[in-house]
Amino acid sequence: MNVKESDLPGIGKKFEAITETDDKVVVVIHDDGKREIYHYDDDDDEQSISGVTFNDSEARQFAAIIGGMVYRPQALESINVAFNDLIIEWFKVYEGSQIAGKTIGQLDVRNNYKVTIIAIIKKDTQNLLSPGPDALIEAGDTLIISGERKDVKSTYNQLLTNKGE
Repeated sequence: MNVKESDLPGIGKKFEAITETDDKVVVVIHDDGKREIYHYDDDDDEQSISGVTFNDSEARQFAAIIGGMVYRPQALESINVAFNDLIIEWFKVYEGSQIAGKTIGQLDVRNNYKVTIIAIIKKDTQNLLSPGPDALIEAGDTLIISGERKDVKSTYNQLLTNKGE
């Protein structure tokens, strides 16, 4: 998706995007926190056919929904959410993975990899939010890991792919 950004002096910023399916969407972020989203007619890219306005709190809640923080579609194997230098990613633990059958404490991910496993989504049991060192990682689990981008990538390469073996 190609996004064009422009300043709106005295108002804020405008972001104009053309999606893969040629839909034109414009987001205006006002300096006071208000957000406006406009969708344009397929036949006339100058004619808005719908629009919605969010206050700051609504915009953040809606962004979390669209960004996959509230619900992650099953088709996605991983998703990346970024907050400045901190990122949060979802990784599936596959059968035969070197970390399957180990606890968070055995891996000591905070000290060895500088990341935190903030949740474990279990395939058939209750999810573990803020799992402790005794939490067992099993094949089929999805790990939600946070840390700096380079550290999360390194952890993935060393623990969650065959590259680390």
